Amino acid sequence: MAQDVKPTRSELIELKKKIKLSESGHKLLKMKRDGLILEFFKILNEARNVRTELDAAYLTAAEKINLASAVNGMVTVKSTAFTAKESPEIQLSGHNIMGVVVPQISSTGVHKSLVERGYGIVGTNSYIDESADAYEVLVEKIITAAELETTMKRLLDEIEKTKRRVNALEFKVIPDLIATMKYIRFTLEEMEREGTSRLKRVKERMK
Repeated sequence: MAQDVKPTRSELIELKKKIKLSESGHKLLKMKRDGLILEFFKILNEARNVRTELDAAYLTAAEKINLASAVNGMVTVKSTAFTAKESPEIQLSGHNIMGVVVPQISSTGVHKSLVERGYGIVGTNSYIDESADAYEVLVEKIITAAELETTMKRLLDEIEKTKRRVNALEFKVIPDLIATMKYIRFTLEEMEREGTSRLKRVKERMK
């Protein structure tokens, strides 16, 4: 019958180191979680403002295109739209927010001059120009909203992941390590008492 493996002092020392390391990691993760939450709410407020601006830009663009269609006819408006020589270009890069890489979207060629839009002055009027302006503003708002909302999603995913790690350390890993340390310490103390008692009995026999 195999004997139970007895714990040692070195195991107790290593366990103390693990607890200290886990507590340090727990503290850092809580700081990261709190920092990410602050960043999230800051971007959330910005996203709300952009969403309001986006809704207003959409209503303005719809109003302008309806007016241009009423004055010039839908066929003229559509044919004018197809004269665009160049499409806007989107550049996607990333930047770091507390260890989370979030998108940074920039654009060129959204706002265009009359020449860049491709249609001539003859055959068009200010209603079409205003419609084009309104839709260019709308496109810019859409790009900004897309960047902010994607950033929020990535931050929220990282917050949830960090919260799970914090909770795992706080309610599972660290308590289990502390319970194991207490058990080892109790066992070692028992072994020392048994050793002392055995030594006393040996000394009494020798007398």
